[in-house]
Amino acid sequence: MSTQGLTIGGLETVYDQLATAIDAVGQDKSELFLVKLALLAAQQLGDEQVFADLIRRAQQDL
Repeated sequence: MSTQGLTIGGLETVYDQLATAIDAVGQDKSELFLVKLALLAAQQLGDEQVFADLIRRAQQDL
């Protein structure tokens, strides 16, 4: 996995963009939107194992 990442400011910007997009699509389509976004991110990432690790990390502490 790449050691590069977003700064705290970059993460805050991404969070704000994501929250705005979720609000824009509405509650009834937010799940579909997030799945589509995840698949697009996985395709861009280009590594199934790294994506699987990200899924595991995202499931922690929910």
